[in-house]
Amino acid sequence: MTVSVLVPSSLSREAEDKREATRKLGYVARAATIFRADRLIVYPDRDGETGRFDGGFVSTVLRYAATPPYLRNEAWGMRDELEYAGVLPPLRAMSQTGSESNGSGSSRQGIVTEVGPEGRVRVNCGLQHPISLNVPPAMEVEEGERVTVRISSRRPVRAKLEDGPLPGLSVERTDLSAALGREDAGVCIAASRFGEHLTVGRLETLAGRVRDGMTVAFGAPERGLPDILGIEASAVTAAQDADDDGDDGVEPTADPGFDLWLNTVPDQGSEVVRTEEALFATLAPLSLRE
Repeated sequence: MTVSVLVPSSLSREAEDKREATRKLGYVARAATIFRADRLIVYPDRDGETGRFDGGFVSTVLRYAATPPYLRNEAWGMRDELEYAGVLPPLRAMSQTGSESNGSGSSRQGIVTEVGPEGRVRVNCGLQHPISLNVPPAMEVEEGERVTVRISSRRPVRAKLEDGPLPGLSVERTDLSAALGREDAGVCIAASRFGEHLTVGRLETLAGRVRDGMTVAFGAPERGLPDILGIEASAVTAAQDADDDGDDGVEPTADPGFDLWLNTVPDQGSEVVRTEEALFATLAPLSLRE
């Protein structure tokens, strides 16, 4: 099961300063981590960007937040976008916590600090010192590259390089339509106050559909998905009504490929549900199992 969370490049558009923008992005990364998202994708919403905190700022802060703490200094150094990185809440991702000597092992990220002879490299993976590891025959690495390290024991240290995707949350930038069109996208859901209300009955149906994966897209403050896509809210409502009547041929104009528009806070008590709040409200029920 692959879970992708999509947020717009205008995510921090209402933030008064860089500190507030950074904190907001930290809670977005934390929500994605709590509900075991595999990918956090930043899609472009250039009309909604304010200029101060554009897509480059958003993706940089999110990538930094998703980087294991023991690698941050080496991977990022000093950057203007990360001036207030200290306010980011810790993610404590399960795949990055390591294991004790009697554990079954875990995968964690490392950075190659030195490429040596005879197919060996030194890797910083958060242990007391960089460790020397053999490179698998079909794998090529270079200094500064991030790699996956499988640690089976800390005392004594037993570990190996794995030729596979990095563990933990991946942060990417891509178009909304491209993200929805991925082979492993699963059920594509648009989180919107104009979507169909999430009920116990619909949740039971969704639990079976999202078993093979899901992609959930969110809007920006004061700029929901209909605004970003140039879709009239009435068109979204009409499409949902047609779907309830069994007419699958009616879709909102300019819909990039959502299977469902869903309102997970149908009786919201606040005029605006912030994006980071919407992530928690949406991913929590969708993570329930049958």
